Amino acid sequence: MKKEDCFYLGKIVKKYSFKGEVILRLETDQPEIYKDLNTIFLDRGKNLVPYFIERSIFQKGNHMRIQFEDVYSEAEADAILKTDVYLPLEMLPELSGNQFYFHEVIGFMLEDVNFGKIGRIDSINDATAQPLFVTKTEDSEILIPMTDDFIKKIDRKQKIVWVETPEGLIEMNRQSM
Repeated sequence: MKKEDCFYLGKIVKKYSFKGEVILRLETDQPEIYKDLNTIFLDRGKNLVPYFIERSIFQKGNHMRIQFEDVYSEAEADAILKTDVYLPLEMLPELSGNQFYFHEVIGFMLEDVNFGKIGRIDSINDATAQPLFVTKTEDSEILIPMTDDFIKKIDRKQKIVWVETPEGLIEMNRQSM
């Protein structure tokens, strides 16, 4: 399984018992949709390796206690601690309306209802306090905050994200390349 065909689900954060059980912290607002997993993929260097779940139970919040097949000791659990966990993209719940996954809108056209075409969404910068749409033109890069107030419509068929930004914001966020 390739990482680009998967989404980040969480991280194995600690051991639970001397029998190899571990705690997976899920990075999701809806952990309950993952309660019946039977396989997850662990990032083992350059590869995502499938690990089969023997049993799991939710702990407080978004933590899941997992017993994997073939992981039955503390040493075996130690070997997978702090490992990132992934699932195939097709396991993502489908979103509708103005909800979207970051990877879903890469390549969409970004258009402002007043300004017009801004550019094609090249990436999402989520390393800032507020995630940003990153669009590139021939001579510049334009950064637009991804706020619910700005996002007016996601047109999945036409591959367009419609925004309405305050006057001057687009020019102010234009970065020379």
